[in-house]
Amino acid sequence: MHRMKRKKIADLLSSPEVGSTVLIKGWVRAFRSNRFIQVNDGSTINNIQAVVDFENFDEQLLKRVTTASAVAITGELVESQGAGQAVEIQVSEIEILGDANPDEVQKTVMQPKRHSMEFLREQAHLRFRTNTFGAVFRIRHAVAYAIHKFFNDEGFYYLHTPIVTGSDAEGAGEMFRVTNLDPVNPPMNEDGEVDYKQDFFGKAVNLTVSGQLEAELGALALGQVYTFGPTFRAENSNTSRHLAEFWMIEPEVAFNDLKDNMDLTENFLKYISSYVLENCADDLQFLSDKEEKEQQQKPANERNEMNLVERLKFVVENEFKRLTYTEAIDVLRNSKAYKKKKFQYDVEWGVDLQSEHERYLVEKEFKCPVILSDYPAKIKAFYMRQNDDGKTVAAMDVLFPGIGEIVGGSQREERLDVLKSKMADFNIPEEELWWYLDTRKFGTVPHAGFGLGFERMIMFVTGMTNIRDVIPFPRTPQNAEF
Repeated sequence: MHRMKRKKIADLLSSPEVGSTVLIKGWVRAFRSNRFIQVNDGSTINNIQAVVDFENFDEQLLKRVTTASAVAITGELVESQGAGQAVEIQVSEIEILGDANPDEVQKTVMQPKRHSMEFLREQAHLRFRTNTFGAVFRIRHAVAYAIHKFFNDEGFYYLHTPIVTGSDAEGAGEMFRVTNLDPVNPPMNEDGEVDYKQDFFGKAVNLTVSGQLEAELGALALGQVYTFGPTFRAENSNTSRHLAEFWMIEPEVAFNDLKDNMDLTENFLKYISSYVLENCADDLQFLSDKEEKEQQQKPANERNEMNLVERLKFVVENEFKRLTYTEAIDVLRNSKAYKKKKFQYDVEWGVDLQSEHERYLVEKEFKCPVILSDYPAKIKAFYMRQNDDGKTVAAMDVLFPGIGEIVGGSQREERLDVLKSKMADFNIPEEELWWYLDTRKFGTVPHAGFGLGFERMIMFVTGMTNIRDVIPFPRTPQNAEF
């Protein structure tokens, strides 16, 4: 006997072959009046309706068709009698693949009602089954694919940089140590310190905070490369924007200066946004509607001026406004908001801008995405190229509506003598990064790159307001449950 092949619900709904016999497999979202089964298989946010003529089925079997149970359904695809869907399945066979106890379901995120995001996080192993997280993680996949496609089509090479590293690229010092020494009795040296010479790698190593330094090495031979991998920060931060484990995309391009870097970033962010608009319409619409409902609960002055779809179009359709950090400080200090003391944090030259300042520039002042450049050297990393004024570096940050900073990048310091003196200023020992300095001795060239926090981008394109809700299993202080 010929074994029937399962059809995905997304395929059935996008090109329905009315009149054909089909087999679907999925999870029951609802079973109404013992007649209409709503089935979802994860391939789309949309359910398909399966209509049961209950005289034809054993009552004991139908009792097992409960919310969250898994079923295989065979039947004829017919035009739908009811509103809301074009086609439905006239059921001829039902097989229960996995039972779901209704009492257990009542305690979980799978009961069909609204749940708080906190409750959903406590059941991260089950939250994929909700509409919201189905939409978020399908979009997350689409964005990852779009990123690889963009760089591939632009002639970049994907470089896998190490996750275990001896260098602290950002100089932030908040890193997770990787060791296999005995935690109770580690070997000690003569100075009474842990002897890392006896550790697995013969020295102290950490989980990486960035693949950038290694990506530079690749770019100085392959021309243009990008990394896309996990990064780690041991920062004790419990905000809605920070994770201890997250993903970064870091392109690095030989012969690019700061302006080329800005152009690349703008094209890249527009590409991702338009890819999501074109390829994730159903999920996007669901998340946009969900956000609109939530906005209605807020006071008028706290509501988003644009809905989710409008914000994506806003990025695609607007030229990004470019100005220097110094110009931005002037704009902020001359603003009504500053004069009326509306900002929580002060604004003066030399301080790092807070997210309230960044969002003011984007949402109130220029009403388009903003690229700030030429930041004070003191608040930026050692590898950024020193400008001729001696005070600023060729750095750039891209600011988005609702998020603030989404990308940080710079032209890199390619001059060996300047790089050495910058490292001395930042107290970074030359012997630690001898290999990085070496690249400046063998045909050094101007080059530039940037970093995009993948989860921040996903927050932007899904409208989710907490970074823990755009990664399957968030790692935060005191939390590595799943």
